[in-house]
Amino acid sequence: MSQASVRRKINEQPALLDTELEHLPPELRWREWMGRVEAVIFAANEPVPREVLARVVGRNCNLELVIDDIRAELAGRPYELVSVAGGWQHRTKKVFGDAIHAAFGTPGEGTKELTQSEALVLMCIAYFQPITRGELSSFFGKEVSRDLIGVLRAQDLIASGPRSPRPGAPYTYVTTKNFLSQFGLDTLRQLPDFEALEDAGLLSKERLLAGDIMPVGWRYEDVGVDIEE
Repeated sequence: MSQASVRRKINEQPALLDTELEHLPPELRWREWMGRVEAVIFAANEPVPREVLARVVGRNCNLELVIDDIRAELAGRPYELVSVAGGWQHRTKKVFGDAIHAAFGTPGEGTKELTQSEALVLMCIAYFQPITRGELSSFFGKEVSRDLIGVLRAQDLIASGPRSPRPGAPYTYVTTKNFLSQFGLDTLRQLPDFEALEDAGLLSKERLLAGDIMPVGWRYEDVGVDIEE
């Protein structure tokens, strides 16, 4: 390799980022870390996990405190910093949902509204994953079609899970990170407890199949997932 090629290759490499910022006083160092974290989250089109944010701050930087300070500064803004799908993301506040809908109208191309049947199947997958299509069909007492599963897969709300140990080793289905993001959940542990909802009389299999109730926390209009009647 020629010297010119070596110099060009070196110049193409990104400069090392000073993450410790030891030359700055503590207050300015903290403000710089806050700015970097918010900039990275703002530039991303999906939730940013901790390991990514850790690349731009010092080893002793407490990311939770940085996030708390950013959130405090955004208190009066129409958007906020939320913890979803194992990371952090900027999102407009729900109170401005009507204004955003009025400005942009219906969901953009490639976004399909969920029917009630699709929403109910998605809910069952979320609670009972990994679950096969046959098990879903048994639960509902009628066949859950491949087309319905295909709709949920196309929206990146579900994905194939591990093979079932049942005869034929059918595929199972599980929810995705995009599912968590769409429903404003950080982890599946934040789903309302199914048994507790049943014990409290707020949910039953019969009412679920009738489609006349959704558990607390599953308000589709609040998370931007529309339901067709």
